[in-house]
Parts: sequence; structure tokens; C-alpha cells
Amino acid sequence: MEKSFAGSSQYVASEELMSAVNVAVTLEKPLLIKGEPGTGKTMLAQAVAEAMGLRLIIWNVKSTTKAQDGLYVYDVVQRLYDSQFGTHGVDDIARYIKLGKLGEAFRSEERVVLLIDEIDKADLEFPNDLLWELDQMEFHIPETGETVKANHRPVVIITSNAEKELPDAFLRRCVFHYIDFPDKEQMERIVRVHFPDLEQNLVNQALAAFYWVRELRDIEKKPSTSELVDWLRALASGGIDPRELEKRIPFAGVLLKKDKDLTALHRAKR
Repeated sequence: MEKSFAGSSQYVASEELMSAVNVAVTLEKPLLIKGEPGTGKTMLAQAVAEAMGLRLIIWNVKSTTKAQDGLYVYDVVQRLYDSQFGTHGVDDIARYIKLGKLGEAFRSEERVVLLIDEIDKADLEFPNDLLWELDQMEFHIPETGETVKANHRPVVIITSNAEKELPDAFLRRCVFHYIDFPDKEQMERIVRVHFPDLEQNLVNQALAAFYWVRELRDIEKKPSTSELVDWLRALASGGIDPRELEKRIPFAGVLLKKDKDLTALHRAKR
């Protein structure tokens, strides 16, 4: 029997997020996750797979991605090349059929977690086409005459950075959760996953400085959790006295990645 999701040793999840995951699994619906960069959208799928003891399959969506790509690809170019220059016959078309990530999830003998990452990068037809395939739980390969039927319904986690609006029909068929940016208390728990032995005073001062930077009015790209983790590593390795963080922001380029934001920080100073 599969376990319910209660976070993991490497992933600190809120009660609301854990509930959303478990509801989506129970209802057998895709879980659509939104949230600003650095809130752990992509890492959630890894944590769910770890907690449930399932294999993780990752489908990274691009602007050119079509739902068909997730099912299978027929490599007609390779077959043509082999017919001209190969040392073996090309009559076996199945040799040139490669399952996509969705096809791989369907074909798996065991249930898997399927992460469909950054769905909003694809065109507007992609989300609805994708859910059609998930509803059918099977697809036909005309080139070979084979029908691939899912052995198990995958646990589907879909992330979006809200670069474009998703179709209403797609949204209706998903369980939705927005991951809020962690408050200081939750962020400290996340930090302690990465730095269990870091001096408490350094953690306190770094968190205070980090949230002060995020609240600066003119900052365009606010630093995320991953930047905080990198910054703490830089502070620790650089031997920075925690009291220094009350006056200045050392290694500011680890937190901020835009010229305008660094300029805004210098103007604000502490």
C-alpha cells in the first residue's frame, strides 16, 4: 500500500501542500502547482516520489513541446539514414519508435510519479491535449499498429510559472495549489535541512537581512530560497561575522542577479 505524503527529510512542506498532494492522489487527478521561483515546485515531485516509494519520471516542457511528444516519437530520419548507409534492415519499424515520458509512465510495470515541469511554456493547445491523453490512459501507434495501455495511473504533478494563462477546461480537471513563499519560521526549517550545524546567530541575522532585501520596493527579481542557501554557504565559508549583516550585505551578487537590483540595494543600504 502506498504511503500518504507528509513531506520528506529533504523537503519541508506546509500542511496545506501535503493535503493538496494527498487529495490529488486520492482523486487520481493531476496536481497543478504554482508559486514564485524558489518555492520548491519542481523539488516537490522528487519529495512525493521519495515519500511514496515510487520512481520519478520528469518531462521538461519547452516552447515547441506537443502532447504527442510525450507519447512517442517515430525517428523517420534515422530510419532513412539506416536504409541508405546502415548495415541492417529497416523493416522493423518498432526499432525507430521511442516512447516519450508519458508513454514511459504508461508502460511502466509499477506506478510512477510523473512531473510535467513548466507547462506554461508550451502553446495553448498543449494543456488540453495532455489531459485528453491522461483521461484515455492509452494511445495508438499507427506505424506499428500497437496500442499502449497504462498499467497504472501515474501520480501527475504539473508545475507552472504563470507565464501565460492556462485554459479553463484544463484547470477544472486539476487539483490546484499555490505555494506561498515561506515565512521566516518555515524558511529556518528549510535552512536547517541544508545546514543542520550552522551557528544560530548567523542564521538569524541572515534571515533578517534576506527578508529585508526581498521587501525593498525597487527590487525586480527577489532572491529565492535557492539563493538564500547559496548565500548562507558563502557567508559561512567567508567567515563573515553575523553582526556585519546588520550593516551591510556581503556577497550581494549571490542574492541579486540584476544590475538594477544591486543598484537599488546600494541606494537603500542598511
